[in-house]
Amino acid sequence: MSAPNYEDQVFINCPFDEKYFPVFRAVIFAVYRCGFYPNTALNIKNGLKNRLHKIEESIENSKYGIHDISRTESEKGLPRFNMPFELGLFFGAQRYGDKKDPAYLSSAGLQ
Repeated sequence: MSAPNYEDQVFINCPFDEKYFPVFRAVIFAVYRCGFYPNTALNIKNGLKNRLHKIEESIENSKYGIHDISRTESEKGLPRFNMPFELGLFFGAQRYGDKKDPAYLSSAGLQ
């Protein structure tokens, strides 16, 4: 089976903890059911890359994104800003991506 292309991938930005797992599974199911392929930093198995590089790669390979930033609090009382940060990375990539990128061309009306 060949790897899914850019047009068919959806970056999923959500919590990956046990409490959120049932919602995560439902999102994965919905993405597959709609004919797309979910893409998260969890998909990249390269232990040499840090988490930010994995997120960047997932965003780079995905035309669409699902972002659930409803849970920014943690049990320890400190806010979790990683999900809003990933949302910002996604919007930045969509807006300021490579000029040859299909997402940039379509948003600029050039395709």
